[in-house]
Parts: sequence; C-alpha cells; structure tokens
Amino acid sequence: QVRLVESGGGLVQAGGSLTLSCAASESSFSIITMGWYRQPPGKQRELVATVTGASTTNYADSVKGRSTISRDYAKNTVSLQMNSLKPEDTAVYYCYAKRWPNNGYWGQGTQVTVSS
Repeated sequence: QVRLVESGGGLVQAGGSLTLSCAASESSFSIITMGWYRQPPGKQRELVATVTGASTTNYADSVKGRSTISRDYAKNTVSLQMNSLKPEDTAVYYCYAKRWPNNGYWGQGTQVTVSS
C-alpha cells in the first residue's frame, strides 16, 4: 500500500501560480508513474499530468505550456507547478501513483480554487 499526501492547494487569483506537491510513503524506485488528476465541480476526474520514470511526461492539452511536472526520487515526491491559472482550473487535485506491476494509488485530494 502506497500512501500519498498532497499539499499546496488553496485559493489563487486568475493569472496566478500554484505548486502542488505529493509525498509517497515508499521509495520512488518501486513506483513507475506519478502524476496529478483533477475533478472539477460536477465533472469526472481527468488527467492533468504524469511523469513516468525520471522524465517522461504527459500533459493534458488544457494545461500544456503552462504547467510543469517534476519528480524527486530522493524525496519520493512529485510536484506540479501551474502558471497562468484560470477559473476553469478550479478542481480537487488528486495525486496518483502506479507501482509495479500495475497497482494504482490515490491521495485524498487537495482543493484548488481560482477566482476571476
């Protein structure tokens, strides 16, 4: 069982920036992929960004070019920096980890609210 603890959510004005962080309870070397998903109000959970291995990244089109995901193996963490935030980025953001061979784990979520 991998425990994921998110931090960094909050209220930010449109155009601002925010960094979300997620700490995993076990070594990053057993975790294939880490990333972030979000669930806007009244909508389904959707991909934001993932990182596989040390540097293979994947971004949703909606955040591409204004978000950066990074992984720190030494600290067992993954971070998501989001810039030029928009009201439509308002959502609960969930950290995700996939451990070999194919076990997925979720954090409890952190609220991000972008005011216009």
